[in-house]
Amino acid sequence: MRSTTTPKDQEITMKAAVVDTFGGALRVGQVDRPEPGPGQVLVRIESSGLCHTDIHAAHGDWPVKPTLPLIPGHEGVGRVETLGEGVTTLEPGDRVALPWLAHACGHCRYCVGGHETYCQSPQYMGYTMNGGYAEYAVGYASHVVRVPDAVSSLDAAPLTCAGVTTYAALKSVAPQPTESVMVVGIGGLGHLGLQYGSVFGCRTIAVDVDDDKLALAEELGADHVVDARGDLAAQVAEAGGADIALVTVPSPAVMASAHAALNPRGRLVLVGLPADNSLTLPVFETVLSGISVHGSLVGTRNDLAETFQLHAMGRTRVIAQTRRLEDVNECFEEVLSGKVPARLVFDMT
Repeated sequence: MRSTTTPKDQEITMKAAVVDTFGGALRVGQVDRPEPGPGQVLVRIESSGLCHTDIHAAHGDWPVKPTLPLIPGHEGVGRVETLGEGVTTLEPGDRVALPWLAHACGHCRYCVGGHETYCQSPQYMGYTMNGGYAEYAVGYASHVVRVPDAVSSLDAAPLTCAGVTTYAALKSVAPQPTESVMVVGIGGLGHLGLQYGSVFGCRTIAVDVDDDKLALAEELGADHVVDARGDLAAQVAEAGGADIALVTVPSPAVMASAHAALNPRGRLVLVGLPADNSLTLPVFETVLSGISVHGSLVGTRNDLAETFQLHAMGRTRVIAQTRRLEDVNECFEEVLSGKVPARLVFDMT
């Protein structure tokens, strides 16, 4: 292994936030520092975003639960510290992101077909392997993604999940410049999805129930802003209807309301995962209007590289607030309260 430090300088422990019990408070303290195996790299984390998925992981909300103890986090960004055996594509000091898709096999029909996020034998950062809520994290050299110099680590963290998830979701339904994109939920994902709607040349409709987030949507250039505390479908119809509805809110009721606001041949795009895992939609309206429902799971390495490039070009703006890792439990409560403007990012520098 090659390292930027000498053995006598290397620490054997690191600070991390650890889930010991589902639903319990995370423990912040010293744990053993990992070492990279063959094909892996050790990354010194500079920033790590807080995604709602991290809370689901810590609470054990989903049918397939992670193994405990677990260090969450799949928006980690930092510098390569040590190279594992056989790594030739990176050097110590390179800045990389550690995304949700920590590893894919590269051989199944989905990987070969360019859809690696649907690999049948994946590894997930901060879920099936320890993630970025720590001073160091191990990633696979094949699946970490380089961060351009023009993108700060604090901005890169939310782009690593919230950005690529909404970018890839819209990309998957081929938005056309004459169409309208409705983004439901202007939070960590939605504030970026709204901007990607504009990147694709579409008219944008921002939907939320919070006055501050509706104001943020206006600030980010939404063509129409809809307060969903009223009749969503009627208000969207007045704005010309929606051809694409990107729903970032993990609520089946909200998903159904977005479906009702779609134009004929509209596309309902789902990225949030509700705990109750059930959605009921009207069949007649779906068939007679030719509406399609799409699920989209984060994005590929190439999608993330494009997301970073768009940001480096000045096409997107990340709204985030920094926090200390020691305050992780309070940060979870902040997110659950719905009062976070967009994204919280742990500043590990």
